[in-house]
Amino acid sequence: MTARLPGRLHHTAYVTKNLEETRAFYEDVIGLPLLATWCERDMLFGKERTYAHCFFGLADGSALAFFQFADPADQAEFGPEMPASPFHHIALHVDKKTQAELEARIEKAGFEAPQTYILEHGYCRSVYVNDPNGMILEFTCDAPSALEQDAENRAKAHAELKRWLAGDHTPNNNFRHDEAA
Repeated sequence: MTARLPGRLHHTAYVTKNLEETRAFYEDVIGLPLLATWCERDMLFGKERTYAHCFFGLADGSALAFFQFADPADQAEFGPEMPASPFHHIALHVDKKTQAELEARIEKAGFEAPQTYILEHGYCRSVYVNDPNGMILEFTCDAPSALEQDAENRAKAHAELKRWLAGDHTPNNNFRHDEAA
């Protein structure tokens, strides 16, 4: 019996320093519509906390969500210190035209290196930008040739992981490495 999978991402949630700066970035620059602002008061982790929770919509109905607390002590307790690592980020799938439009809007808004950069992974092209909280947002456009080998990649995913964990770190990205197996 095949396990039932979640239908889609509902939302991811992060704490923000400033909801208006976050709104301006996600709605005005990136183009994600503000879907809802929930102003709430809850007993959370042993204390009553007051916060706003904003949701910015993606095309599939999922959302990126951000909290800001009314009490500076709550704000300090819950974040939003983002990891300094570029490996902690949100990657969103886009088509080529959308990626180009996003690049233009990001540039027009004044974002430049190191706040924004491009990586050609071979199997996809990625545009990265830091939001006002320091969170890295990636807009990824898959290479059509990479999509053609999706079934093959899925079939050998476990074997490739096992190989790598056993110490064979030979690259297998044949889109970037001519010597890859």
